[in-house]
Amino acid sequence: MLQILKNILGIGPKVNWGELIEKGAVIIDVRTKGEYAGGHLNNSINIPLNQLAEVSKKVKNKEQVIITCCASGMRSASAKVSLKAQGYTQVYNGGSWFSLQKYES
Repeated sequence: MLQILKNILGIGPKVNWGELIEKGAVIIDVRTKGEYAGGHLNNSINIPLNQLAEVSKKVKNKEQVIITCCASGMRSASAKVSLKAQGYTQVYNGGSWFSLQKYES
């Protein structure tokens, strides 16, 4: 049960965010358009959580590495589960968009 919760929340082995981003990971920010307009990662795509079914229009390759982010990490955890359910195989919960800023180029 504990491992299932860890998987859902994206808690697990350390992820090298900088390396994933450097290798072309797609960053999907699942905050609202208003939140996104208030600040975001330069290379991120804004797809609000309630519109995540639309992701296939922007990310066609189900093997593409995807990092989800939001304000705190809660919505991005839900987004990870949703994307996995849609068949995306390499999805990581990046947590807060602000914490990923240091990896931007």
